[in-house]
Amino acid sequence: MQTNFAPAQLADPAMAASEKILRTCVHCGFCTATCPTYLLLGDELDSPRGRIYLIKDMLEGGKPASQEVVKHVDRCLSCLSCMTTCPSGVHYMHLVDHARAHIEKTYARPTGDRFLRALLAQVLPYPNRFRLALVAAKLGAPFRGLVGRLPRVGNRLAAMLDLAPAGMPPREPTNRPGRFAPANGQAAKRVALLRGCAQSVLRPDFNAAAIRLLNRHGIEVVHANEGCCGALTHHMGKEHSAHAHAKQTIDAWDAEIAKGLDAILVTASGCGTTIKDYGFMFRDDPAYAEKARRVSALAKDVTEYVAQIDLKTTTDASDLVVAYHSACSMQHGQGIRTEPKALLKRAGFTVKDVPEGHICCGSAGTYNILQPELALKLRARKVANIERVRPDVIATGNIGCATQIGKGTGIPIVHTVELLDWATGGPRPAALTGVAPQLAAAE
Repeated sequence: MQTNFAPAQLADPAMAASEKILRTCVHCGFCTATCPTYLLLGDELDSPRGRIYLIKDMLEGGKPASQEVVKHVDRCLSCLSCMTTCPSGVHYMHLVDHARAHIEKTYARPTGDRFLRALLAQVLPYPNRFRLALVAAKLGAPFRGLVGRLPRVGNRLAAMLDLAPAGMPPREPTNRPGRFAPANGQAAKRVALLRGCAQSVLRPDFNAAAIRLLNRHGIEVVHANEGCCGALTHHMGKEHSAHAHAKQTIDAWDAEIAKGLDAILVTASGCGTTIKDYGFMFRDDPAYAEKARRVSALAKDVTEYVAQIDLKTTTDASDLVVAYHSACSMQHGQGIRTEPKALLKRAGFTVKDVPEGHICCGSAGTYNILQPELALKLRARKVANIERVRPDVIATGNIGCATQIGKGTGIPIVHTVELLDWATGGPRPAALTGVAPQLAAAE
């Protein structure tokens, strides 16, 4: 793609990076075949190629974002399926992130939209605030119909109520800063584990299972006081907020790196994709560039790390059929496609691939709140494909997917690491209480 940026524009590192990405695109259109919004809407401007043209025109012309650009960029899930498909290596993630930051700086959103986005940014990254918000959502649930009829924001407020859990999980004792050593006290390795924000409230059992599994295999786990990784606000274009969260996380982990860390593990793949990108995010920050690179270099999804361990299985779980849902941030964002399934098979489970597994479930951070109609269509499509393979349980590696899919099916959904923990001597996942294996499963 030919570009015509002025030298003064290219003096901005973000603009220079985007210009390089734009020049990589060859207009082939392969990305349209795997883009969920193009699949649903059939509009070229709701495909990666169409958005690239819109973003190029906006950035190259030095224009403030228009309503048209905002509409189509907002509809993008950032699922990054286009990056897996692209034969030219277009780094669409960095381009759309830049576009969102530009939109945030130059476009005056309607009042309701601004309020909702500010609310999400001020609640979701903070576990205590989020817990209170979920209590409020439970109290507001009987008024869902009335809320849904509010002009402009009603559908999105209703989506928030729909996504709230029916009950709050109990607090997990390990969900705190601290050190968790193997039972024998002798650790062969030492890793940090992201506590997370929304996940620590919605499914604290995910990290609890990871700690048990790692401890059982002689690995010490450290929870630093890191807070939110910044992913949620980063994908809303709120650079200042995202970078502030990320810097706190980097500082906390850099202090642990100084004490010796073999890896930084993440059980939420959406967070993992962002953390692995810290080196790029802070490449021009003299105070954080090196620290960010160190953190990104050590960051791994928990299954990526556990794949290197000789798992000691103790439970015969081979009669359970598992549908493995690969989160977009896992398969497209991090390129981790085979490790989780291989681990589950090694642990004795029968693993089924989900048809159209490359298509997003519609969660995508806050997308299922901000674009509820499209998200519901994608969830229905995903659930139908999962139910086709008739699994006993669904496994995934991302809290957003677990919440989104879990609201659309009665099939229990767990984190991959929960099944691995169970198969190596840990407790049966609570979500599987009362689940009996099916006598026959679809091949």
